Amino acid sequence: MATPAAALRSLLSAPGIRVMPCCFDALSARLIERAGFPLTFMSGFAVSAARLALPDTGLISYAEMLDQGRNICSAVSIPVIGDADTGYGNALNVKRTITGYARAGFACAMIEDQVAPKRCGHTVGKQVVARDEALSRIRAAVAAREEGAEILIMARTDARATHGLDEALWRANAFADLGVDLVFCEAPRSEAEMERICTEVPSHQMANMVEGGDTPQLAPSRLEKIGYKIAAYPLTLLSAAARAMTEALACLERGAAADRLLEFSELRDLVGFDAYDAALARADEED
Repeated sequence: MATPAAALRSLLSAPGIRVMPCCFDALSARLIERAGFPLTFMSGFAVSAARLALPDTGLISYAEMLDQGRNICSAVSIPVIGDADTGYGNALNVKRTITGYARAGFACAMIEDQVAPKRCGHTVGKQVVARDEALSRIRAAVAAREEGAEILIMARTDARATHGLDEALWRANAFADLGVDLVFCEAPRSEAEMERICTEVPSHQMANMVEGGDTPQLAPSRLEKIGYKIAAYPLTLLSAAARAMTEALACLERGAAADRLLEFSELRDLVGFDAYDAALARADEED
């Protein structure tokens, strides 16, 4: 059986763009897989919100993200990309982070160039580290891969917001030169900027489709034409789940039955009761 990293490499080498809803726990990852999507991404924003009910401002730790990632990777067979933030420290911390993510079952880990503690890429107050430190992080991540960690590396830059597009392009090209597998220039402000990113950076590119964010919301077909390989939707499921729960709670608060629910049989199947019972029956027969 192919490793998660090998499966992701195969997806990236095939023609066409990959639409990638992002997950925040094992259940959301399973729903993504069941819907037929070929890959997913563990969003730091969404995990921080779902696990801690806290903003994506560096409050969640490496250990918490790793624990969430193990559960997610164990629940699905599709490749999972993991948000590894700034790498959680210096170059040695970055190498440990990459190795840990590989052992957890991630197909790819994303390292970014923000100052720690980092912030969501579509909020105010971001800062990025100097070029030397940014390159040191990515060099360490690539070294961990080259030293045996079976995982791909995605390099992210947030320099567009702080230093302008030219600086973001410089960093993205430098990251590509270091041998990363994917590049992610966060929060371009226009379609023209997105075209420059895909034209000027020789690497697979990911577009981040944050509803209400800074980047134009383009259809996957348009993103593919521009040159993107992955169209990520980091908050769609989290937002949809929060709205559905809010509406269900409103029904209960006014004394009404919540509507728009899964049938209990569907819910049992989703979390694995049917598979568990079938496996238990086979075990009993073998005994």
